[in-house]
Amino acid sequence: MNRLSHASLEQAAQWYVQLHDEQVADHERLRWQAWLAQSAEHQEAWRYVERVGQRFAPLQGENEAHAVSHTLRSSRTSISRRQSLKGLLILAATGLSGWVAWRSTPLPDAVERLSADLSTDTGETREATLSDGSQIWLNALSALNVRFDTTQRLLQLRVGEVLIETAKDAGRAFLVETAHGRLQALGTRFSVRQDDRQTWLNVYEGAVQVRNRGGQVEVVPAGRQLVFNADHLGDATPANPSREAWRQGLLLADNLPLGELIEELSHYRPGHLHCDPAVAALPVMGSFPLRDSDQALRLLEAALPIRVNKTLGWWVNVGPKG
Repeated sequence: MNRLSHASLEQAAQWYVQLHDEQVADHERLRWQAWLAQSAEHQEAWRYVERVGQRFAPLQGENEAHAVSHTLRSSRTSISRRQSLKGLLILAATGLSGWVAWRSTPLPDAVERLSADLSTDTGETREATLSDGSQIWLNALSALNVRFDTTQRLLQLRVGEVLIETAKDAGRAFLVETAHGRLQALGTRFSVRQDDRQTWLNVYEGAVQVRNRGGQVEVVPAGRQLVFNADHLGDATPANPSREAWRQGLLLADNLPLGELIEELSHYRPGHLHCDPAVAALPVMGSFPLRDSDQALRLLEAALPIRVNKTLGWWVNVGPKG
């Protein structure tokens, strides 16, 4: 979805609404077909809307389903072999029921969560006690593997975020591995979050040693945050309290860009929640409920010059007011 422009996504959503109107005219279907054939991006945006829509509002009636299927098959800019193989891989990994329920998660993240030891879905957090007595909390849309043996305690964070309170074990190091490096807890409470680009470490008690893939090492004390990737360790800054507040169901914002806040909130709301680039840089202050995204959106709409547009119940866009 991140590869698609805001305009294409919104156009696809509008077409989805029109095609599901029982009174839709033939000339409107022809206009949709022309829009669909204009570019590969339009086709990908349409497929994205359908994937999300299948979860909440399946096509009603065989005629509508046939029209969509026929046009996607016959369009001059049809799905490429590579895209078709990608769809087959999704079906093989999740089964037909998994495909229907697949909300909007990119394929790699979906597969990571399906195959992990511990994982969470949209809007879900999970608490677990490990065999050594350590406590962990997984944030929404996260996954990790637990690899404990006689010499070490290793968590492999595959996607998302985990908050950790380590138990004492003098004989075994407590390690967390991400795509960008390895962290060793030095008797501590800390959170680790990663995406494709980098890893965020926030230390709340004790200290954590960071070693990135390039071999750079730094010890981060309590009250500090470090952002790093495979090749570079950033400068330590004050720890971010929001990286543990989600455990209490709160999203804390201290001059947080609206686009980042909406992205975080989308992990707790099934369907599509997107921020128009025109308002994405607006700074936000305050505390917002993660488990009631409608209330969070109402609070944002009251405080900022924005409008929350619900094209469909499961398709929500945050854009400029007026």
